[in-house]
Amino acid sequence: MNSATASSGPSSRQVSSVWEKVARTGYAVSGLIHVLLGVTIARIGLGSGGEADQSAALGQIAAAPFGAAVLWIAVVAFVGLGAWQIADALASHHESSDRAKAVGKAVLYLSLAFTAGSLVIGAGGSSGGSQDDKAQGLAAGLMGAPAGRILVGVVGLGILAGGAYHVYKGAKKKFLEDLQATPGGELGRGVRLLGTIGYIAKGVALAVVGVLFVLAAATADPAQAQGIDGAVETLLGAPGGPVVVVLVGIGFAAFGVYSFARARYAKM
Repeated sequence: MNSATASSGPSSRQVSSVWEKVARTGYAVSGLIHVLLGVTIARIGLGSGGEADQSAALGQIAAAPFGAAVLWIAVVAFVGLGAWQIADALASHHESSDRAKAVGKAVLYLSLAFTAGSLVIGAGGSSGGSQDDKAQGLAAGLMGAPAGRILVGVVGLGILAGGAYHVYKGAKKKFLEDLQATPGGELGRGVRLLGTIGYIAKGVALAVVGVLFVLAAATADPAQAQGIDGAVETLLGAPGGPVVVVLVGIGFAAFGVYSFARARYAKM
């Protein structure tokens, strides 16, 4: 969404300005989650335990001093960012593919708002299960429908395509199109490097998640479907797995730091 979509009245511009600031805060909170997630993934690669998903990262925030306050900020910020993406999807100047991506992002940010809200209301209790549990539940639900295995396979291929797009976006620096400007000098080079590493690492993890969903469809076994944590465990068991997992963790943390820059420079 851009300023052309807002009313020309002063109060409407003020509301739009506040909404934009809230939405930008959503990118910053997402950055914090990715940094925590990246550290956890890297520690798993180094032999430590941990659960590598966004719910667990939010749980870490909840357990920290002033964690409840930070989670409330996360709820408001993610709702604001999700609503901004919905408004962006409804903007008439967008193509259908851009609208679909905006809707997908809106669903993601609103689900994060729900997870953060569940944690803070439950005083750090359950947020509805891990991403692996949710992935298996989704696969099991789809398999209960007519042509369920095909549906699970389609979901897997969709996630795999999303992972490939993340790798492409990082390698070709397409993420710069999401920014209204980039800082100059060393800071600008740092933003480009962090974005490249971050998008490629996320793409690798998402691609593995997609493959696991396809495997679940091929074997008619919903337990094969996994989230990011399951993808990390799969990578860990591959040749050279610990090194790859550490690199993916570094990439997730890099994406988090890039997200802090995106909060400042994103096209809105």
